[in-house]
Amino acid sequence: MRNQIIKHATLFVFLLLEVRKRRKSLLFKAKAKDQVQRQSLTLTMSILKVISTLVLAVSFLSFILAKPDSYIIYMDSSAMPKAFSSYHSWYLSMLSSISDTSDTESGSAATSKLLYTYSNSINGFSAILTLSELEALKNSFGYISSTRDVPLKAHTTHTPQFLGLSSTLGAWTAPNMGEDVIIGILDSGIWPESESYSDEGMTNVPPRWKGKCESGTQFNSSLCNKKLIGARFYNKGLLANHPKLKITMNSPRDNDGHGTHTSSTAAGNYVKGASYFGYASGTARGMAPRAHIAMYKVIWRYGIYASDVLAAMDQAIDDGVDILSLSLGFNVEEQFLEDDPIAVASFAAMEKGVLVLASAGNDGPLFWTISNGAPWLLTVGAGSIDRKFYGILTLGNGVQITFQTLYPGNYSLNQKPLVLPDKCESVEELKKLRKNIIVCKDHLSISNQVENAGSARVSAAVFISNYSSLSELYTRSSFPAAFVGLHDGQTLIDYIKQNINPRGRLQFQKTTIGTKPAPRVDVYSSRGPYLRCPSVVKPDILAPGAAVLASWSPIREVTSVRSHPLFSNFNLDSGTSMATPHVAGVAALIKRAHPDWSPAAIRSAIITTANLLDNTLSPIKDPSSYDLPATPLDTGAGHINPTKVFDPGLVYDAAPQDYIKLLCAMNYTSKQIRIFTNSSHNCMSQSLDLNYPSFIALFTDEHSTSNQKVVKEFQRTVTNVGKGGMAYTAKLAGMDGIKVMVKPEKLIFKQRYEKQSYKLSLEVPKSLKIEVIFGYLSWVDDDGKYVVRSPIVATGVTP
Repeated sequence: MRNQIIKHATLFVFLLLEVRKRRKSLLFKAKAKDQVQRQSLTLTMSILKVISTLVLAVSFLSFILAKPDSYIIYMDSSAMPKAFSSYHSWYLSMLSSISDTSDTESGSAATSKLLYTYSNSINGFSAILTLSELEALKNSFGYISSTRDVPLKAHTTHTPQFLGLSSTLGAWTAPNMGEDVIIGILDSGIWPESESYSDEGMTNVPPRWKGKCESGTQFNSSLCNKKLIGARFYNKGLLANHPKLKITMNSPRDNDGHGTHTSSTAAGNYVKGASYFGYASGTARGMAPRAHIAMYKVIWRYGIYASDVLAAMDQAIDDGVDILSLSLGFNVEEQFLEDDPIAVASFAAMEKGVLVLASAGNDGPLFWTISNGAPWLLTVGAGSIDRKFYGILTLGNGVQITFQTLYPGNYSLNQKPLVLPDKCESVEELKKLRKNIIVCKDHLSISNQVENAGSARVSAAVFISNYSSLSELYTRSSFPAAFVGLHDGQTLIDYIKQNINPRGRLQFQKTTIGTKPAPRVDVYSSRGPYLRCPSVVKPDILAPGAAVLASWSPIREVTSVRSHPLFSNFNLDSGTSMATPHVAGVAALIKRAHPDWSPAAIRSAIITTANLLDNTLSPIKDPSSYDLPATPLDTGAGHINPTKVFDPGLVYDAAPQDYIKLLCAMNYTSKQIRIFTNSSHNCMSQSLDLNYPSFIALFTDEHSTSNQKVVKEFQRTVTNVGKGGMAYTAKLAGMDGIKVMVKPEKLIFKQRYEKQSYKLSLEVPKSLKIEVIFGYLSWVDDDGKYVVRSPIVATGVTP
């Protein structure tokens, strides 16, 4: 193809020369005939413009076809010829045969082009290819599909007690706390010297473990122990897309902090005296403090690439992890699951009994923003906890005003004069008042006021604003600052105006527990439905994601004071990235209690035991919707409740074949399904009605009249994981204006592990007047011990 392009380009250049000769001839003859001259010149210039454009287009096309890029190639493993001893050698041979380089160089070129060979997460490889090579590869025997190696993004102490876990209650009353369970984390690496990775109290490394600790920059295998049992790093895809990049920390060591934070949240050991500069002080520990950790570094300061993530998942499955936690994801643009390597690789993990958990994303609060929503994943959204970090402004008359802050520095306890300048817009004027506590009232320019006060190096400042919530950009101020609302601000202004010598004192580093209401949905947490598979409710569950304290890389700055960077062994971080490892840790505890449960059964136990209410016993609120009750598209089934997950009563199980039926019903072709399963399926059996512990009915017919009705039916099968001789009765709540029926209304289980099926039907107007109508189906046993709850959603929201 490349030679043909060059040939065509040569032909166009020849035509261009001929046109120039013709132009000279026309100019010569035009001396006698002026009219002919003008016509000829016009014609010549037109032809020149067309040909010049064509030449430029062909040159650009040639450049594009010759420009290498990295791709993920899905292959049919059964098509490998017997002459090859391994998939790796087969793929090298293919690359050598389609290489644009000369025959003598093709062998070495193939080796340099091949990035990774995959055999556990997908069947295929990733390679650096030109477009012409990619086109040639598509004609190779065994080729199924390909996708560009695209970038991803990271979804960036008290939480165990908030969730009800302690040494005397719930999960931690058992003698083991995730013992012998291996949690794999895909993240930015790990700081092995952190106390969170001490192996004190840990059991030996499970004999089934096949992983290892890889050496690299400032990291060697001796840094691993019985807690941190594996550490690997992957960046071939990153370097293929940025060939001039120099990686300074080319090892599993974490110079970012994110990976140390997530892994210690999931399974960190006990660390006494943990805090963020005095905030959130106490004993830090992960959700499964006796589980083993394996870190797979795929997040780099310079980016994250799909080929590296696939390689890490591929290796983690082979190494023998039980749980796999990912706090990263793709932007959802394509509508097919096979375009998402995380979805494809997690299908393979599920087939091998590995539960994969992934963050929902930080693109909320709009609908359809979930980035990890494959139905075989457990998708985690983020919520707040009942903890508040604050400071106190004490006025000279004894009145105290509290404010939200994370200012880390020490500050004088002495009272200082309070001064109210006009608008705080002049840095020079503020410099004259710098020894006082200046008070600035927001005039729609709070960011400018903060910047001005910082530039003036004021002793301290109070900012009065009508913002209901402030980002950490302000609360982590680099100088002593208080941010107060209009009501408290007016109290402060009145005090200043009514006193000749108004004074005040600022105190920081205060923490209080038990704030209400909590939890609430974090505004940034991505919302469902999931674009690539809207027939399943996503997210699945809500977990703590706001200002979570966990271990950190001590070489990564956490904040600054007066332009001086500060470092810490612990940090407060927020995001669905922080929520996901909480659930991963709980999943590890379930895996320890029930090692034979499938990923779907573990997920079901987490979903059906979730809390619907906050600590005021009211429905969990969504602050992005004026504190109205959150819907299952915001929270999934509710907030995770680890004290009940071990004995859920009933579970909704699902096997790989059930997901294949779903893909068939989504009109996936046999070729597309092979990407997930590496085997052929004729789709004789198909159903959108996956045996999932939730229900969603989508209604997008905007032209229907309100009196038109449609009936949606769902079939579910539950397995009794409690004792025999149990009877459950169906109870419905919510679903205003929608007729809901359950048949049968009673399920009787004579023995353990017995299965029973039921149908749920919704009679819904085709045109919904409300965006989201929701409710719950609960199966309650006769003794009232078990409440197995599933969310029901009817919605007309469109992408």
